[in-house]
Amino acid sequence: MMLRLPFVKKPPLVSVVRLSGAIGMSGRGALNDAALAPVLEAAFSKGKPAAVALEINSPGGSPVQSSLIGARIERLAKEKNIPVIAFVEDVAASGGYWLAASADEIWADASSIIGSIGVISAGFGLQDLLSRHGVERRVYTAGESKSMLDPFRAEDPEDVARLKGLLGDIHENFIAHVTARRGDRLDGSHKLFTGEIWLAKRATELGLIDGIGHLKPALKARFGDKVKLRRYGVKRSFLSRFGLQMAQGTLTEIEERAEFARFGL
Repeated sequence: MMLRLPFVKKPPLVSVVRLSGAIGMSGRGALNDAALAPVLEAAFSKGKPAAVALEINSPGGSPVQSSLIGARIERLAKEKNIPVIAFVEDVAASGGYWLAASADEIWADASSIIGSIGVISAGFGLQDLLSRHGVERRVYTAGESKSMLDPFRAEDPEDVARLKGLLGDIHENFIAHVTARRGDRLDGSHKLFTGEIWLAKRATELGLIDGIGHLKPALKARFGDKVKLRRYGVKRSFLSRFGLQMAQGTLTEIEERAEFARFGL
């Protein structure tokens, strides 16, 4: 039985949502909008939090999933009138920075990697491999662009131009998001949208983040020593807890590891 005393003020509550890993992955602990929707809804709704803190450690990934997750964070923050504070760990790059920019404030460790505001598409050309082994590939399409960027045929300049146009449009969406969220804090005299990365001190000077700070000390300084932290995150499935999704999980982890490796992590 819990005795509730009148006029006893509860300590402030801050919901902490962990966003760790490559965005758009479908394996364990996936960072995609479908998996994070119930997590974010609970974080903004349960216990009347004074703020929502995001623990971010992501090298990026899907631009669409980054946008969907970011939009959900912004929408919930507005509906509930709750401030959102992002705390970066190793990296908030590309889509990871998109998520961070969805917060009202961004703080990071001194050695955190920030930025990579750009878009990338990579693939392989294997047409010589087929011809070397005497393999003839047969592809039939209706629509002249249906086999665009087929890795088993020579690169078509029109396909490349079309792809670069798509990448450029996505890049403009990214720039618009960062500009809208960071506003006057951005250093307009520096080229911020080239895909370059910076450590936290320089990122602060450029206005990409608000300063250097860690989650617990920063929240205690703002909400008092008695602030209560309630953590939320994507739960692993029952099967994955017992290693029964090993094959899928291993492939996902290799792909995710490759994303982090781009930043020397």
